Amino acid sequence: MPRIDAFIPILQTAIIVNDLITASLLFSQFLIVRQRALSVLASGYLFSALMVVPYTLTFPGAFAPDGLLGAGLQSTPWLYFFWHVGLPLAVIAYALLKDADDRIGKSLSPPAVAIGLSIAAVITVVVGLTLLSTRWDSLLPKIMLDSVRVNLDVRPWYGGVLQSLAIAALAVILFTRRSVLDLWLTVMCCAWVLELLLGTTFVSARFSLGWYASRIFSLAAAITVLIVLLSETTTLYAHLARSVARRRQAREMRQAAMDVMAASIAHEISQPLTGLIANARAATKLLSAANPDVEEVKSALDDIVKDGARASEVIHGIRSMFKKELRGRVLLDANDVVRDAFTLVGVDLRMQHISSSINLHPELPQVLADRGQLQQVMLNLIANAVDAMRGVSGRPRHLRVGSNVTPDQSKVEISVEDSGMGVSQNDLNRIFEPFFTTKPAGTGIGLAICRSIIEAHGGELLASVNIPHGMIFRINLPVHAL
Repeated sequence: MPRIDAFIPILQTAIIVNDLITASLLFSQFLIVRQRALSVLASGYLFSALMVVPYTLTFPGAFAPDGLLGAGLQSTPWLYFFWHVGLPLAVIAYALLKDADDRIGKSLSPPAVAIGLSIAAVITVVVGLTLLSTRWDSLLPKIMLDSVRVNLDVRPWYGGVLQSLAIAALAVILFTRRSVLDLWLTVMCCAWVLELLLGTTFVSARFSLGWYASRIFSLAAAITVLIVLLSETTTLYAHLARSVARRRQAREMRQAAMDVMAASIAHEISQPLTGLIANARAATKLLSAANPDVEEVKSALDDIVKDGARASEVIHGIRSMFKKELRGRVLLDANDVVRDAFTLVGVDLRMQHISSSINLHPELPQVLADRGQLQQVMLNLIANAVDAMRGVSGRPRHLRVGSNVTPDQSKVEISVEDSGMGVSQNDLNRIFEPFFTTKPAGTGIGLAICRSIIEAHGGELLASVNIPHGMIFRINLPVHAL
């Protein structure tokens, strides 16, 4: 085929841009879900992008007759070898670490630090391999006879190693495939196998038909994963936008309902209170007369008693909404409720850049509770913790959720700890009072309702100051007696 020296710079530039974007998207996903497998895969794509740079610069005829960076005859093929070893190894590590992440949890180190260390490690490895391939290329086996012809004696093991790694990556990702990303990594591995088959086994010289075809397969393999990542990212943002809109609508509906309820309560209570005041004034006026009419005074006092009883009934009716009610309660593991609530707020925590940890007792006794009400209490406490940490800067923002059993084994304890602004000791004694709030936009009834729900379950909701910053809320629920 005709020799086109501009082919390599054009093709490799496209691969560099593609792999850098793919690495950035994968690192972004790692920031959200914090799975080490994604960090390893992102590092593999970053390695691929950076290795393409010295490969392109040292390619004979691309920028100089013998290549740049002081390259020798064997520099470019060995850079190609290292380049095509790195990414399949990263795919294999990604496939194996997915299951490890499921067993032992997410990465515990801060994601920004983990990404920084990964980038530094990749750059170090790329620089080292580049120096090995350029400064000491004479020590490496001779893959090229000249700038065009391939050493056929070396070709079998050279291509065999690369194809074996690509096939191994394909087999491992097929065996562990669970997601859309895994599916398209499988497609990419298939393209690798075809690329290496054409580029090593059936190629005896550069600029042949097989050589050109293998490079085109290389670009196709790179573009495949980028397209699916962009598609998945767009879908994720669409779901997130709809979720935020639904939550905002639900919050506005709850606020409207609270406004209506508050107006209704005010209306119902204001009528007996008005009667109380009017009758009290009438009784006072009657008693101030020279000859008080005892019967009229007695009638006014009777009316006061009736109005007081009516106000008491209104308040009792409001409290009855949270009376102890066994209907709807089932035996459940409180850990399941905690995990469900933690999952629901997971995206919010990551968007607010709040680190979190969950420490659950492995063998909690069961409690008799309404799952929906208990989950609502957990969501309210976690939402309050997030609000308390929203304005914190200059120090870590961390949320801890845990479960345990009290020393006497009679109660299950669920704790929610934050490192937010906290409250003063005076406010600590009042935070469960209805309509008391320390938040500018708060209604002051969330914690009061939470305490009412927990007390209706025979438990207690306690609050204390977290040292050195923040608050700790503890839910104590009685263990169900078998």
